[in-house]
Amino acid sequence: MKKQDGKSVLILGSLGMLAREMLKIFPDAIGWDREEINIANQAQITSKLHKMQPKIVINCAAYNAVDDCESEAGFALAKKINGEAVGYLADVCAELGATLVHYSTNYVFNGKEKSGYAEDAAPNPISRYGESKLLGERKILQKQNLKYYLIRTSKLFGQKGKSELAKENFFDTMLKLAEQKKELKVVDDELSNFTYAPDLAQATKALLKQNLPAGIYHIANENPATWHQAAEVLFDITGQKVKLIPVSADEFPRPAKRPKYGILLNTKLPKLRNYEEALEEYLSE
Repeated sequence: MKKQDGKSVLILGSLGMLAREMLKIFPDAIGWDREEINIANQAQITSKLHKMQPKIVINCAAYNAVDDCESEAGFALAKKINGEAVGYLADVCAELGATLVHYSTNYVFNGKEKSGYAEDAAPNPISRYGESKLLGERKILQKQNLKYYLIRTSKLFGQKGKSELAKENFFDTMLKLAEQKKELKVVDDELSNFTYAPDLAQATKALLKQNLPAGIYHIANENPATWHQAAEVLFDITGQKVKLIPVSADEFPRPAKRPKYGILLNTKLPKLRNYEEALEEYLSE
């Protein structure tokens, strides 16, 4: 990738966790959030992007309220943001000759494969959130003459985003709960990769810099873990005395089904470090 000028990189969803890390490593990039653009508005996307003429569009915007997606209203919104809007971006990027970077999720898989999912595995979501993300993937894959990087990731953690919709990551939630209780029930039958937002941002930049072939890439930290296993690692690092009780997901009934085995296999890129090492770094900061 050649050196980018100030307006060559556009980062969407700029107040979110991942986008904020992106803006650190692309300091000259333009960042837009909901105040600057409504990505569900096709006319606005077309007009604003044609005016800016970006070389690279990194779409970190998403609707990720997984359980809310199970309602009719939530699913309609998810399809707009995670699906249709991605199609609008793909159309404009193809017209401009710009590279589109878009993030998807392990929730596009049904979670029955214990060994995990490589980039070419067939998606088969079991939740409406997963369906909405798959819709976005298909919008990209069916677009002709588009240079794209479709990156699947999972269980993102890092500094909380500044958006009013930003959620606490799992580890911060556990630390807060540990201040109130000395005994915590944690799900121990959903296995997948945790992903440190700064590591994902750096890997994305490397993908662009090396100008690798367009396609689907899986980027997540190594060493898959259940929520319970990760909580054990967390409290080992912090030294807090918390009794962790492993339970099945059935103990916490939720509207949306989760993949039981949502492991993302990275077969195309250098492996990221283990999530434990990334978590130590996160906690030290």
